[in-house]
Amino acid sequence: MKKILLVDDEPNIIMSLEYTFKKNNYEVFIARDGQEALEILKTQIPDAIILDIMMPNVDGYATLEHIKKNDALQECKVIFLSAKNKESDIQKGLNLGASAYLTKPFSLKKLVDQVKELIE
Repeated sequence: MKKILLVDDEPNIIMSLEYTFKKNNYEVFIARDGQEALEILKTQIPDAIILDIMMPNVDGYATLEHIKKNDALQECKVIFLSAKNKESDIQKGLNLGASAYLTKPFSLKKLVDQVKELIE
């Protein structure tokens, strides 16, 4: 079973993503900020991480920088899912090593398709 880590501080988004990915046969882990995500990543190696940018404690950009420094996580695909939709924000995310960048509001189907395309 493929594993996915959902990182977002918005409960409604987490709930809908969790439901959708479980329905698509993924094992789902949840973090509400970057710090929590980095704790989970000490014990779990997900196939994909869906990462918000604007979060308390550790933002998505800093979280991705930590992930990229960890050799065990090099195969892990990171998809930014953010309300930050300026070209400079998107470029920064991709330059840091994200596999994809989707803006909110988003299509759940498009997100699931993107994840499948990246990890299957």
